[in-house]
Amino acid sequence: MTSATSRLQVGVDVPWVTSWSDEPLGPIGPCASVDGQLAASQAEKPGQGRPLYSQNHLFRQRRTVREMLCPMCGKPTPEGDRWCQTATWTNAGDLRAHGFGPALPATLADDRALLNCGAIAPLHHACASAALTRCPHLGGMADKTLKRFPRAWVIIPLWIEAKRPTGGSLPAVSFLQLVGVAP
Repeated sequence: MTSATSRLQVGVDVPWVTSWSDEPLGPIGPCASVDGQLAASQAEKPGQGRPLYSQNHLFRQRRTVREMLCPMCGKPTPEGDRWCQTATWTNAGDLRAHGFGPALPATLADDRALLNCGAIAPLHHACASAALTRCPHLGGMADKTLKRFPRAWVIIPLWIEAKRPTGGSLPAVSFLQLVGVAP
């Protein structure tokens, strides 16, 4: 059974990256969003059913990071108009200590400043500002400072263990984590 199309507009009332109730998880398989690697999949029916706020759609999330698309409107973010709401400053040594070392370039010194965006790609300034005023979660954050996204970045695949029908498991990408590299 398929739900009705929502009156809420994707990319305006609901972030483009948000999952909807009519977008169930799918099988593990090769995915173009990660250059054909095995990845978790999800049905594509944005605007169908009800929005599942704070639950990113797997494929759209990976596209936002790989293509620098605004998670709110889904359009490309040009260099100079990329802003982060929930990112935190850290350094390469801290990320290495948390198991992300293999994904970081060996040339990054441990004390190199990094903007850890997690699974949230940068937004346009206008979209980020609007989201801060409309979203209760963002409005409740202690730090509401928009942070300019650096010109260089690293993408870190976040892996899950997918169970095989015949037993055992294999690694598959779920989301992509984005880390900005400070100049």
